Order: sequence, then structure tokens, then C-alpha cells
Amino acid sequence: MPPRTQDIYASAPMRGLLADETVAYLPDLRRCAGSRALLLSAARQDQPPNPPYLGQWVTLRLAQDRLQGDIRASASEPLPFSDQAFDLILLRHALEPASLSLDEIVRVLAPGGVLVLTGLNPLSGWTPWWLWQTRGTASRAKSPIQLAARLRRADLQVERVQRVGRIWPLPSAEPGKASGMLGGGYVLVARKKGPQSVPTRLRPKPLSTPVRAGLAPGARRSSVS
Repeated sequence: MPPRTQDIYASAPMRGLLADETVAYLPDLRRCAGSRALLLSAARQDQPPNPPYLGQWVTLRLAQDRLQGDIRASASEPLPFSDQAFDLILLRHALEPASLSLDEIVRVLAPGGVLVLTGLNPLSGWTPWWLWQTRGTASRAKSPIQLAARLRRADLQVERVQRVGRIWPLPSAEPGKASGMLGGGYVLVARKKGPQSVPTRLRPKPLSTPVRAGLAPGARRSSVS
């Protein structure tokens, strides 16, 4: 029997599932336009897509109900960003390990902006494996059908929901060999209703220090990357 891992997202099955999800949503990211994007991931080593499809990325990682990365904050508190701050938000299994508010995600998404959400389907064959790996800790993940209905009520248009990955979390599973309809993971793509913001061309002005757009008043940037 394979040993249980301390970081489930670093395990071989989850690495394969994350890779399958990336293949599925990259075409959606290439269609996005704007200047600011947010990556919020439960995987410690997750990085923004390369090449970056938007100008500026803010990267946050979830660890024990805390947000770490470019900003440090509690995951149970409102996100430290102003309203409609991001043209693209990429959530990678971010609703599973913490009590993150989906309403807060919708708040900081700009009109016309795109939300790409991935996760583990709790009604799949991966659930027993998850319980074993986490020593009985239940995931907070919801089914993609439930999430799609909730996003529609929040005035988002759900463009597609796709199941990805293998049916079972096999240790020898290689990324890219996804089963599709019966896969253990999913990719959900939604767009916030309203006109998409168009970047305004401004005359360049020298700045003494770099500025990160989108922080809420009083929020601090993290010194820890």
C-alpha cells in the first residue's frame, strides 16, 4: 500500500491531475484580455502560465486557512483587493482546503472578466483516496454542477464545465492521458456579465517605486514570496 503524503497536492496522482487541468484550460486563458490577473492555488509550487497571457499577475497560495505569496492574509476574511480588480481569476483547487468565499472571488472580478476554476469532483472515485491521504479530513470541494448554479445566481455566465483526469488516482498515471467525462477533476469557465474593461493608453510617467494595482486601501504586500 502506498504511503500517505503530507502535501496531497504534491503527490503523483494530483500532479497528473493538475497537468491535465492545465491542458484543458490553456485555450481559455489565451482568449483572455486585460491587464491584471489573479492566481489562487492550493498547490505550493503553482506558478502563473508561461508565457503570461496578461500583463500583471498576483500569485497567492493557500496554506492552513492562510493566503501566502504576494500578499499575506486570512482566507476566512475578505480578500484584500478593491472591487473589480482582476480581468482574469484562476482558482486551482482553492475551494478545497480553506473556507474561501466564492462571493469574494466574484467581487474582485471585473465585468467581462473570466473565472477559471478547477477542483476535485467529490462524487468521483478520487474521494476515498483523498480521505486516506488526508487521514479522514473531508474536502470542502463542491461538485461542478453546484458551483455552476451558484455562479449563475451571482450573475456570471457559465461558458463550459469539463471533466478531466483519470477515473481513479493511479500512482503510475501520466499527465495528458485523461479519461474525460468520468475524470476525477473538472475545469469550470465562467464570465462575469457586463462590458469588458479596455486598458486606457496613458502618457508614461516615471515612478520612484513600483506599484501593484488592485490592492484594497490599507492592504500590505507580503515580503515573502
